[in-house]
Amino acid sequence: MLRPFVAYLRVYEPLSAFGEPPSDQLKKAVEAAALTRATAGEREQRMWLKSQAAAPVRLLPAELANGRAAPSTGTDMLVLDPADVPGEVGPGPLVCPLELRARSAAALVSFLDDASPALKATVLDAGGVTPETVRTRTNHALGGLPKAAVHVLSTTWTVPLPWFALVDPAQRRLKLGTGQDDPERELSWRITMADALERAAEARELVENTLGDSGPTRILEETERWLTNFDPGSAVELDYGGLVQLIADPILESDTSAEEVHSILEALRSGNVEQLAELFNDLREYWSELAAREHFN
Repeated sequence: MLRPFVAYLRVYEPLSAFGEPPSDQLKKAVEAAALTRATAGEREQRMWLKSQAAAPVRLLPAELANGRAAPSTGTDMLVLDPADVPGEVGPGPLVCPLELRARSAAALVSFLDDASPALKATVLDAGGVTPETVRTRTNHALGGLPKAAVHVLSTTWTVPLPWFALVDPAQRRLKLGTGQDDPERELSWRITMADALERAAEARELVENTLGDSGPTRILEETERWLTNFDPGSAVELDYGGLVQLIADPILESDTSAEEVHSILEALRSGNVEQLAELFNDLREYWSELAAREHFN
């Protein structure tokens, strides 16, 4: 089964950040550690398909027919050992809840805010719900979060270039596996929350001072604000997720996106416009070609 073509920015918090003491349900789920980063996407895909195949169709995945959270919302999580993160994080174990119901609720709210009236009406009619019902159900889902923010950001078919500003290019984790369909295939980075916040702030200030209130500035600002919701001992993971299925071994192995983004930041510092244009064009061509595959389906 193909993983969703989704990339992720995840935060793993110390178990102590979820309450002192954490609930027995949470402790048991952490001990079981049933999900891996390779299977998390498949789990989300199955939960979404299950919600659409149900009768009646569920408004949100990981939700019961009465609108309450399914039991899996308390057990679907990724667990990380602090030893697998370069730098000081923890204490462990580090936990990243999938929070699929809440993330879907946030995405639905965003869609309904941005969609045209005709498209919005079509979606609501197809689901047999009113705007008031959607508002009530999504507010309830978001209100159940342990923090003021979800632990996972995701994007389809591409990686937002500003996310690479958070990582150390030299610390990438690359596993080619046996081919593009290998579930263990991976390209990711793990960093401390302290490093992520420092790099996000530096990059945001630099881009804002040179490019003004541009798209990259806003992404960096939003990402920095999102990171401040979590425990200082957390770890941050940038993961290509299912996108590695789209990239052949030689191209994945030679991927220098993180290096190029950091070179762009250095070019902004030095005012090297010629280098800046060349680096940006290379990155735009690479990621545009990957994102264009969405229109082939």
